[in-house]
Amino acid sequence: MDLVEKIKDKARQEFKKIVLPESYEERTLRAADIIISEKIAQIVLIGEKEKIYTDASRLGLNNISKATIINPYDHEKKDKYVDLMVKLRAHKGLTREEASKLVEDPLVLATVMIKNGDVDGELAGADNSTGDVLRPAFQFVGTKPGISVVSGAFIMILKDKEFGEDGMLVFADCAVNPDPDEQQLAEIAISTAHTTKAIAGFDPKIAMLSFSTKGSAKHELVDKVVNATRIAQKADPSLDIDGELQLDAALVESVGLKKCPESKIAGKANVLIFPDLQAGNIAYKMAERLAHATAFGPVL
Repeated sequence: MDLVEKIKDKARQEFKKIVLPESYEERTLRAADIIISEKIAQIVLIGEKEKIYTDASRLGLNNISKATIINPYDHEKKDKYVDLMVKLRAHKGLTREEASKLVEDPLVLATVMIKNGDVDGELAGADNSTGDVLRPAFQFVGTKPGISVVSGAFIMILKDKEFGEDGMLVFADCAVNPDPDEQQLAEIAISTAHTTKAIAGFDPKIAMLSFSTKGSAKHELVDKVVNATRIAQKADPSLDIDGELQLDAALVESVGLKKCPESKIAGKANVLIFPDLQAGNIAYKMAERLAHATAFGPVL
């Protein structure tokens, strides 16, 4: 069974309620139809029912009528959500009048629904930028306790099964943080380890990547990776993590043995933590385009 089928099976068992705020986007509507048909999750669509049904009919989708549809301008919990928003953002000066208008934005409404416990999760980004999706999530949901930074992991499926976990690797952060400091980089590693176990389904062997392997180069950028590795190890001693490692030392066993034979990760890594967003974003796109890898994500 491949990764996607495993994820679908697990989702069916959990049968969570997921809100899709981009209900007018064609791929989103088609995905919702499949999810409902295959009983993968309960679907909530944000939008005007008449338009959603018209679009579904035009596309030949037969299951959208089984979704819950929330009109962002007129629904029974609007006042309750406004109260919650004001409570959460009063320290930032958010007024009730401003919240009443803001909650009509589907991206905002989706996150407030999560915060209020009415849905379990959200899928968005097909028709909006990462920044626009994340902004209300920061404001109204927040991060997991102990984690101050949101990051985006990609699950990469390579045609070459020699690397990672039978050709499966997890890359992070490839979507959110342009230049994380050492504390943030450590938190990215810890969060990605949890994502790897929960979604990819294997035990993470984490390589903290750099242009240096174990002191082969001296630079403040290398120091950041070294310090981030130490912080992550201290925060979660159960992690299998090492750094700083160059990419070939992390992935190729012969190189790992030569450059750092004492490392338990070198040559065996299945999770790659990049030192900044430029490196991570470039790397996953190179793997996708040049190595014809399949990229799932970002999972935030």
